[in-house]
Amino acid sequence: MQNAPDTPQNATRTVGVLLFPNFSNLCLANAIEPLRAANTLARRPLYRWQFLGLTRETLTSSSGLPVTPEDSLARHPGGDYLLLLPSYDFQAQAGPDTLRALRAARRRFGTLAGLDMGSWLLAAAGLLDERRATLHWDELDNFAETFPEVEARPERVVNDGDILSCGGGTTAFELMLDLIGQHHGPMLRLEVAALFMHGERPAPADLPPRLSDDQLVEAAVSIMRRNVEAPLPVAAVARRLNVTSRALERRFRTVLGRGPGATYRALRLNAARRLVEQTTLSVSEIATRCGYEDASALARAFHATFGATPRTLRQRD
Repeated sequence: MQNAPDTPQNATRTVGVLLFPNFSNLCLANAIEPLRAANTLARRPLYRWQFLGLTRETLTSSSGLPVTPEDSLARHPGGDYLLLLPSYDFQAQAGPDTLRALRAARRRFGTLAGLDMGSWLLAAAGLLDERRATLHWDELDNFAETFPEVEARPERVVNDGDILSCGGGTTAFELMLDLIGQHHGPMLRLEVAALFMHGERPAPADLPPRLSDDQLVEAAVSIMRRNVEAPLPVAAVARRLNVTSRALERRFRTVLGRGPGATYRALRLNAARRLVEQTTLSVSEIATRCGYEDASALARAFHATFGATPRTLRQRD
């Protein structure tokens, strides 16, 4: 995935979410909740989003959820990303006014992303000519026949530079995780995924015999998360996954740029920070829950990572 053009690494990325009648609430939640979680975990506004419509009239999802747009697409000044979310009745929504509005928005938004049936509207507006895209698989063959100038792809998520697309539902979640990882690194991507239990792996006995690097790292991280209070040696994690410690080290460095030991410590310290900020547990209790022998050991590691002790952090809040 590419960063939005000219967006500084530490800037807040702006996202417009263009809704249509009968949009999928599942797809909407899967697109927005990862951004909310990234902001929460980073403790700063990495992303800001607004709900848009072609007008400001209230739109109702296919499951009956009403959403009132904060602005109309025509009045919105633009931003880094525009997410299109039509679901049902998408062909009826591809009228001349809609297509003109999308062509005008192309000049104001750095990247367009078609979620669910969003690629249909982008293609109808002539914005996908000679580009790669996907959409809900039930309509993929029809899409390919209707728009032969578009390279219709069966992948769950398609990245074609400043045009992104996915099939809706859970694939919207995957697309947003990819963006978060591209913008802010694989550790934040893992942390966001973990909040929603995405990527949790079955018991080692049920794992397929050969895992990709990403899958193996996700499986190892799942084991680490389930063993925060009593941390396992890295060798024990490797044995559970039927790989050597050296192979596990190599795969972690390939995927995360750091070894499994450093990743394990970061997971434990992040868990400790959440407990410091979100509970009234004593520092000693937090130390025990996060695998440290006492409060002093936690405080030293905490200060080295976050620049403050747990008590100092609580006093700031």
